[in-house]
Amino acid sequence: MAQVNLDRQTVVRAALRLLDKAGLDGLTVRKLAADLGGRAPALYWHFKNKEELLDEMATAVFIDAVRDPAWPGSDLCWPEWAEQLGKRLREMLLRYRDGARIFSGRYLTDPSLYGMMESSLRKLTEAGLSLRDATQGLNTIYCYAIGFAIEEQAVYPRPGRRQKRYELAERTKRLDSKGFPLAAAAGEHTFADFDKHFEQGLRIIIKGFSAGQRR
Repeated sequence: MAQVNLDRQTVVRAALRLLDKAGLDGLTVRKLAADLGGRAPALYWHFKNKEELLDEMATAVFIDAVRDPAWPGSDLCWPEWAEQLGKRLREMLLRYRDGARIFSGRYLTDPSLYGMMESSLRKLTEAGLSLRDATQGLNTIYCYAIGFAIEEQAVYPRPGRRQKRYELAERTKRLDSKGFPLAAAAGEHTFADFDKHFEQGLRIIIKGFSAGQRR
């Protein structure tokens, strides 16, 4: 393989491609170095360890999402804006295989992302929420999107490719439907139609903050 000039962004983009191909557990420095021409020492020049690389990968994915024209604009009323924000966050996390897992507990490295945070908080505080409630609202939507997407990607590691163990028929075999009728019936509300269930949960969150705003 031809040698390439490595910079941080070259490494990050190669790592995202490898993540999409091999998943988080298959993302290793050795494999990444092979994809980049076998230059493992050069990787450590830019990133001290895998955790630092994951921080930079999550940052790159977030910046891509914020710069996308589909990112919610300030012209929306705040409940609609918050709903669109949640949807865009989920889409961002699902863009890559194990994309949600790389965001869990990450340290985002680009200070420009504070601009997105500032505009989001301003949107909510100008709508009448206190800074505390606005911050809590943003954190709740963000954490909900990550947690939901982690569970979703466990069922569908790749779009349209469902893990067999999460097939409803397989679940039914394991459950005593007579002893646990509600748990058995809940399967279709847990492991099917993720778009619908995410949006329902998101609306519950937004409704809760709307109620708090009126108090």
